[in-house]
Amino acid sequence: MTVELLGDRWSLVVLRDIIFGRHRRFRELLRHSVEGIASNVLADRLKRMSDVGLLTRHGDPSHRQKIDYRLTEPAIQLVPVMAQLGAWGSRWLPTSAELAVRAELLADGGPELWSRFMDELREVHLRGGVFPDDGVLAELTSAYEARRSGLPS
Repeated sequence: MTVELLGDRWSLVVLRDIIFGRHRRFRELLRHSVEGIASNVLADRLKRMSDVGLLTRHGDPSHRQKIDYRLTEPAIQLVPVMAQLGAWGSRWLPTSAELAVRAELLADGGPELWSRFMDELREVHLRGGVFPDDGVLAELTSAYEARRSGLPS
């Protein structure tokens, strides 16, 4: 059943972009898609993941058409799976250093880091808080940006 939901080309990519990219709106997800997801495919995946309870939809009171997609607890529980998939891909597939750095940090941090990251995601997505400036996502983003700009991480 999990493969039926997450086994297509795009579902994990969309979840990745929400979890690690801080993108929560349709246009953000579409514009920042490294892989170039089509708008109809993105709309389908967001609807499907909302229908099965991985995402919730929250309207923006200032603009009728803006929808904020937030992770639910079942989606947050996918962090260890995403970390393991990233570690495997980093080890066995050709990738750039900047794309591998987050996977390496998550793998090295193990369950303790994953747990802290899931707590951050809960604060933001379930309780409407903000990511801390010194949290796990900030550390992962900083390492990515450093590698991207050629600096040591």
